[in-house]
Amino acid sequence: MSADNELNIELNNEIAQGSYSNLAIITHSSSEFIIDFIRMMPGVPKPQVNNRIVMTAENAKRLLLALQDNIAKFESQFGDIEVHNDPKGVIPMGFGNNSAEA
Repeated sequence: MSADNELNIELNNEIAQGSYSNLAIITHSSSEFIIDFIRMMPGVPKPQVNNRIVMTAENAKRLLLALQDNIAKFESQFGDIEVHNDPKGVIPMGFGNNSAEA
């Protein structure tokens, strides 16, 4: 972005701490994509959604492109990221039913 289009984004301390997720369920309607972020931990029988992001289809595509670009940069610096299948049958990152209502 040029200096004229610079964003001034505030990041408060609580949000800056972030939250950990090792599972994401993605659903969509005709107008939005919904990404539910979940933290699955041993001994927790019923994990809960700890963050939900709702975005337009266009912004979901922009997110995809930004992630692809960043993953390519990461792998060029640190090597390929290996994706392992979970033998316990846990739903892999990015899979979910696509029947959300908006």
